[in-house]
Amino acid sequence: VAVAVAVAVLCALVAVASAQDLARGWGDNINWRTFEAGKAEASLSGKPIMVIIHKTWCGACKSLKPVVASDEKITELSREFVMVNLQDEEEPSDPSFAPDGGYIPRILFLNSAGEVQPEIFNKGGNAKYKYYYSGGEQILTGMRSALSQLKQ
Repeated sequence: VAVAVAVAVLCALVAVASAQDLARGWGDNINWRTFEAGKAEASLSGKPIMVIIHKTWCGACKSLKPVVASDEKITELSREFVMVNLQDEEEPSDPSFAPDGGYIPRILFLNSAGEVQPEIFNKGGNAKYKYYYSGGEQILTGMRSALSQLKQ
């Protein structure tokens, strides 16, 4: 019995460490997934996917990270999504992931089949950069819009 408990505790610690590694500063309280694991989870759960595409060298990305990480409302609403952040070379080459250009950061919403939904964008932002969100309220508005359109 003690061995089983020890194994369960070790597995839990590895899962927490993996989630924190995947957070990359975007919020340790958010359950981040790799892109492939996220697509598989979304397919099984029916949850939409929220993808943040960012680069380690990007100033705007560095500014947005603590906003997402510290916003309790984003953390709470993230439980309704499969959350993925794609850093540097992890960005998919599929053009659907850059619907209006390759600027960063971009936040995209995908249906549970893993398909980008270009009609869900930052309606309160810059029309030239529709998938750029500058703050927590814009992100929350986008998340709520995605849920209303994609939740099964």
